[in-house]
Amino acid sequence: MWLTDAQKIGVALTTFGGLFMLLGVMLFFDGALLALGNLLFLSGLTLIIGPQKTFYFFARKQKLRGTACFIGGILLVFFKWPFVGMVVETIGFLNLFGDFFPVILTFLRQLPFVGQALNMPYIRDVADRIAGSRTSVV
Repeated sequence: MWLTDAQKIGVALTTFGGLFMLLGVMLFFDGALLALGNLLFLSGLTLIIGPQKTFYFFARKQKLRGTACFIGGILLVFFKWPFVGMVVETIGFLNLFGDFFPVILTFLRQLPFVGQALNMPYIRDVADRIAGSRTSVV
């Protein structure tokens, strides 16, 4: 599957948004970096999957609590409450995107060095527990 130019820009914006948020947290919850990271992340996500699908993703009935926490956290960051906003936003992010963690973990296990590290005995159990992956008894 090939990405369109808009989707490539969306991936870049989402990546930069994540990096700005990480940098904002590392710099003791710098509100400007966190706000910029939030804007980049949301605009990148919209470019990747499209405005209509983005709206339907956030407006689904089973995702309303996560959406409220995520948007509320972003608003708290904008209103100069960066620490509380990031805590609320993280809760919303986990509620919204938590279903994707097993898929991400499966992808990471197929990478050359990361996969070997994630398949080590104790790390595998912790990663499965964090991602919520179900392991079959063999």
